[in-house]
Amino acid sequence: MIDPRYPLGPMPQPRDLSDDERQEARAALRALPGELRAAVAGLSEPQLDTPYREGGWTVRQVVHHVADRHLNAYVHTARVLSGGEALAQPAHEEAWAALPASSFATELSLLLLERLHIHWDEVLADVTDWQQAGLRPDGSEWTLDGLLGQAAWHGRHHTAHITRLREREGW
Repeated sequence: MIDPRYPLGPMPQPRDLSDDERQEARAALRALPGELRAAVAGLSEPQLDTPYREGGWTVRQVVHHVADRHLNAYVHTARVLSGGEALAQPAHEEAWAALPASSFATELSLLLLERLHIHWDEVLADVTDWQQAGLRPDGSEWTLDGLLGQAAWHGRHHTAHITRLREREGW
């Protein structure tokens, strides 16, 4: 049985990507907003407020989380590329998920993701040095390759949380 916390397996460690892997990751980021929108399409308010697993976030919280984390990843990308302070900020995800904003309509985060990913992909199209790096909260380096690979996985991972819940519940 698949661990419901990790429907695609655990998050891969950041690493250098081949050109093909980089293109696949960028394609995954471009596709994510539509895939996430499709994953929640037609869900009722009670269904959106259903945890994807026991003790997990609700579908609504997952959608908002993806938008929040990808916005932060985009900002980190911009900081790395601009030569500014590129220290990724730690995510206090549980506290963030408990804020009143986590109950907003999912459409707000879906629209944000659509526009953000278009812009992010345009920025990534001009990257020539994928080894440029910033720092993770633990002080380790986080290259643009590593960030891209993890962001692509992150989107697929959380979309799978929702689609697997729908399969289990017959929605």
